[in-house]
Amino acid sequence: MANLDLFAAPDAGDRARLDALHAELHRHAHQYYVLDAPTVPDAEYDRLFRELQALEAAHPDWITPDSPTQRVGGKPLDQFAGLRHAVPMLSIRTETDTESSGAQAFDARIRKELELLETDTAVEYVAELKFDGLAINLRYENGVLVQAATRGDGEYGEDVTQNIRTIGQIPLRIQTGAAATAIAVPAVLEVRGEVYMRRDDFEALNEKQRALGGKTFVNPRNAAAGAVRQLDPGIAMQRPLSFYAYGVGEVAPLSVGRLFATHMELLQTLKAWGFPVAEEVRVVRGADELVAFHQHTGRTRDQLPFDIDGVVYKVNSLTLQQRLGFVTREPRWAVAHKFPAQEQLTRVLAIDVQVGRTGKLTPVARLDPVFVGGTTVSNATLHNLFEVRKKDVRVGDVVIVRRAGDVIPEVVGRVAPVPAEAADVPAPAPRTPYIPNFHMPRACPICGSTVVREKGEANHRCVGGLFCSAQRKQAILHFAQRRAVEVEGLGDKLVEQLVDADIIRTLPDLYRLGLTALAGLERMADKSAQNIVDALEKSKQTTLPRFLFGLGIRHVGEATAKELARHFGGIDAVMDAPEEALLQVNDVGPIVARAIRTFFDQPHNREVVEQLRACGIHWEEGAAASDAPKPLAGMTFVLTGTLPTLGRDDAKDRIEAAGGKVSGSVSKKTSFVVAGTEAGSKLTKAQELGVAILDEAALLEMLK
Repeated sequence: MANLDLFAAPDAGDRARLDALHAELHRHAHQYYVLDAPTVPDAEYDRLFRELQALEAAHPDWITPDSPTQRVGGKPLDQFAGLRHAVPMLSIRTETDTESSGAQAFDARIRKELELLETDTAVEYVAELKFDGLAINLRYENGVLVQAATRGDGEYGEDVTQNIRTIGQIPLRIQTGAAATAIAVPAVLEVRGEVYMRRDDFEALNEKQRALGGKTFVNPRNAAAGAVRQLDPGIAMQRPLSFYAYGVGEVAPLSVGRLFATHMELLQTLKAWGFPVAEEVRVVRGADELVAFHQHTGRTRDQLPFDIDGVVYKVNSLTLQQRLGFVTREPRWAVAHKFPAQEQLTRVLAIDVQVGRTGKLTPVARLDPVFVGGTTVSNATLHNLFEVRKKDVRVGDVVIVRRAGDVIPEVVGRVAPVPAEAADVPAPAPRTPYIPNFHMPRACPICGSTVVREKGEANHRCVGGLFCSAQRKQAILHFAQRRAVEVEGLGDKLVEQLVDADIIRTLPDLYRLGLTALAGLERMADKSAQNIVDALEKSKQTTLPRFLFGLGIRHVGEATAKELARHFGGIDAVMDAPEEALLQVNDVGPIVARAIRTFFDQPHNREVVEQLRACGIHWEEGAAASDAPKPLAGMTFVLTGTLPTLGRDDAKDRIEAAGGKVSGSVSKKTSFVVAGTEAGSKLTKAQELGVAILDEAALLEMLK
């Protein structure tokens, strides 16, 4: 018995530690993925995760389905198992009238069904976004995720549990306790929502696929749906998926109506239980407010980080929902109100080639101008030669053009024959067997340098570098943009004149410009020339992340530049870092590490850096990440108004370099609001919530 007692004590301690790690990692994951307000650095999360992995390796029988380590892994499936939904996943009626009258018609139907008079009060609705993703049913038993299924035909779906577990925003265990909500989690709870892909994640995924010569995806919805339906969960894990909850299925032992009075109360409770719920949800009253929500969302949809194709209206009262009931397989109490399409048909007039900042040659379709996504589009990208061939697009074809948000318009594909709704588009000539009418040029159309395609890459590139005026212009504009070193007033037309006149051949030449050279340019007055000189002088004070981003290294965006600056602390350490060291930086993989190493292995690139420093460009350098203090770690800041000396981006860079996070909205999770002159509603909300408010001086003191 004595020997058994000796072994019992450490096991008991291990088990308690394992349970504590479960709770702590779930809490950190919720802060990171759902609230977008991380409370610990990534390195600390990784340390806790590795500790849990070690404990589970020592005690395999302690591994449970809700363990944070079980988000990943699982063997590839031969096929998905079918299952029947306990409560059917019904579809919602679509209102195809995209005008205000669509919302008015829905309100009129509801009032008629409820036998309301004109003198009766307005009906209360919940207005939500109509996500363009894949509907998913999440089944929780005793608070633990046990199953996830697609909608399927509404009655039967596919079991995609392994893939859904890889999505960080979906809790493996529901948050419980008084801190979450006063309503206890039911023994059985099915949460319904949408798996989707953000636009920036979609573009990054497609760019990665193109670089590897792999398959690109038509749109974020297809990419998300394809990821969810991957038989190998390892592949699904590599796809950047997100999730929003918007309803429930089976709830037991109590019914939904016994737990909640309104749909909004249901959504708020789901949020308290740890599920992400869209911030854009609103309670509205009557037809006028439905119309206002539809119009406002239509105007601002391009500013959302994800695609929507409409809004959804639901009667808020669950009692009224039950009274209204269903018609066939659709609820009477809800409707999806569409927006005008962001895809249109037009004809390809020509296919030209553009040369980008990195020398990439991009085929561009010149189009018969068409109004799509709120603007007139006359050019659309075809990405690369292989995309042109895969889509079989030729001059004269009628094609589908898509535009969403700030994404460059693209040719989705050709249509043949022309559909009836495009009768005003002339029908194309009968199609002959495939004969390419577009070839990638062997010489750069701008400078005549050789065009090459590296092995394993889909893109063709001009090797001319700064000798190529197209690359030179784009490199200068990239360096001078607001998110890089920011030279105010240095726009396309001016750069074009400076390059064409051979005044600027390299980036350091910018800082050798004088009033005489500038004033001699066409339509450049003395005052304007002086403004450019002053802007160049001001831009010499920058930050290391901005400078690194401005250099235009392939695959190095703003986020990667920040990670490089944090990790290494100084430019010399970045330039001298071997690939092995670069791979230790967050978000840097083999392709990015190789690109950085290749860039700084070129003597002329190092010379550019040294000459820019000699011209007076400077920034504060710090210790490497392993040595640098992080006084703001775990804190979330919101910036509002105009600060006396710090620009908004500069303040953000400094906060992030000190380990803090900058958010765009104020909540109870906000640590500090930094307020300058003309601070707006964010300051008011901070005062209402009791969030601490700092001025610039207090922020700078914290940063010390």
